[in-house]
Amino acid sequence: MWDQLWVDVRVATAVGGGTPFGLVEAAAVAVSADRIAWVGPAAALPAPPGALARQLHQGHGRLVTPGLVDCHTHLIFGGDRALDFDLRAQGATYAAIATAGGGIRSTVAHTRKLSVAELAAAALPRARALLADGVTTLEVKSGYGLDVASELKMLEAARLVGAQLDVEIVPTLLALHALPAEFAADRAGYVDLVVRELIPAAAAAGLARAVDVFCETIAFTRDECARALRAAREHGLAVKVHADQLSDCGGAALAAEFGALSADHLEYSGEAGVAALAASGTVAVLLPGAYLMLGETQRPPLAALRAHGVPLAVATDLNPGTSPCTSLSLALALARAQFGLSAEEGLAAVTRVAARALGLEASRGTLEAGKRADFCLWDLAHPRELGYWLGAGACQAVVRGGRVRAAATA
Repeated sequence: MWDQLWVDVRVATAVGGGTPFGLVEAAAVAVSADRIAWVGPAAALPAPPGALARQLHQGHGRLVTPGLVDCHTHLIFGGDRALDFDLRAQGATYAAIATAGGGIRSTVAHTRKLSVAELAAAALPRARALLADGVTTLEVKSGYGLDVASELKMLEAARLVGAQLDVEIVPTLLALHALPAEFAADRAGYVDLVVRELIPAAAAAGLARAVDVFCETIAFTRDECARALRAAREHGLAVKVHADQLSDCGGAALAAEFGALSADHLEYSGEAGVAALAASGTVAVLLPGAYLMLGETQRPPLAALRAHGVPLAVATDLNPGTSPCTSLSLALALARAQFGLSAEEGLAAVTRVAARALGLEASRGTLEAGKRADFCLWDLAHPRELGYWLGAGACQAVVRGGRVRAAATA
């Protein structure tokens, strides 16, 4: 006998290669412990629903999708950058904002001052908003500490948030994000610190599953990033790359060279970089929140990405400076409006492809027997409505690891 059974639902399994959206009308979903035990047409159930499960749930015609996966966030940070946003809206340059005490260094200063518990407490409202919007797995990057102790503190805070909210957080060490003020005249010294101390320490403590780098003209060079990625591989960690957001500086090709799980942003990636991503199987993660908030006009090369068969994911890029977005469904709507994703591409982008961007496609991202019982019930008539409504709060309930939660308190 199954533990739980949902009936009177329409299920978008997000399984590729079959019917659009993997849609099953008049469906049922069964759960045993924390796994999906059965999914399919209710008419195919082997017995009357009441005889099959200890607990029977009526879906009242709601849409069921896999739990959403937010595969790129900077959830943990101190302070905010509302002043930066206001100044930028009035035409201030990045340099002027930094001179006024803003920019990433202001976030670093606030983050360094806070304890693990204080960082976690500050992040909890943001995390709860993501979970209430249907997110059941989220990646969390460090990158606002910029010294060994503070970066590890951020990762510890991410783990604490996961424990307090009973959600799986995938921790990523954003090893090369920005150059801290104390190393302004010693770039090589900072890269050495990251490679020789920070990455080994995070790996030894089990605080990170992957290492990320910001390969960009305003951040770190391809060679500097390659050093960090090699160190990550040597310590058994997966790799990811912030690539080609502001210029084509070879970030996509670098991600492909190291077999990265994902290359993120990609606004300026050229044909060669896209082809390399396709050959390596690296996921392209689109981040429309930053594109919107920075007023960018160069879209990621969607035609080339599609032509080469690069899998597409979408994430919030939740961060204080360029994407203060706590709704993955809103990020999906932005991606569909700004980048032209179809409804079916959009569902895949926040479920199965996003799971692949975290190396978790074997356990989540689609509704199939044996996978983790992470799914959402939506007050939507059809999966094409996901990423259509702006701020509608359509997520009615979330099931995470087989545990039912009201969306408002997910």
